[in-house]
Amino acid sequence: MARVAYVRVSTVEQNEARQKEALEKYQIDKWFEEKVSGKSADRPELQKMLEYVREGDTVYIHDFSRLARNTKDLLEMVEGLEKRGVTLISNKENIDTSTPTGKLMLTMIGAIAEFERQNLLESQREGIAIAKREGKYKGGKAVDIPDFGKYYEQYMRRGITKAKLAEELKVSRPTLDKLIREYRAGKAVE
Repeated sequence: MARVAYVRVSTVEQNEARQKEALEKYQIDKWFEEKVSGKSADRPELQKMLEYVREGDTVYIHDFSRLARNTKDLLEMVEGLEKRGVTLISNKENIDTSTPTGKLMLTMIGAIAEFERQNLLESQREGIAIAKREGKYKGGKAVDIPDFGKYYEQYMRRGITKAKLAEELKVSRPTLDKLIREYRAGKAVE
């Protein structure tokens, strides 16, 4: 049961000392540190940390913004860790996913994110309907990835981000989300 820390600063000029100092009280066994923007999908140390952790391990971060750039990515990452039996503790937000209160807080964050997504999708549908009426919307071409299920199962086992999987498959994140929805719907029918 390792205590693993992930520390990230956005630029080379920034110093990670504040984060490290805040996490030292947890007696960390292994540190993963990098200086890269949170917007970048290419975060090698994050990927190494995700590959390193095992069931029973705990990942410590100073705050959620160090781990993910938005709520959706954060929740996906936490879900991937939980499926592998890994706990996440955020120092600043004081959230521990192994506790009922921590799970409640993440559920509330997830509910808010889902509400925001549904509002966005509704606005998008309305915009598309108007564009179609005006003859301005043609829609995108369908993307077919043979053996997508194989890639999806690897994604679930490896615990990588959707951004990384999309990059590997050479598709956009929205396209990947659509492929995953279609795959899951197909599995539910089986």
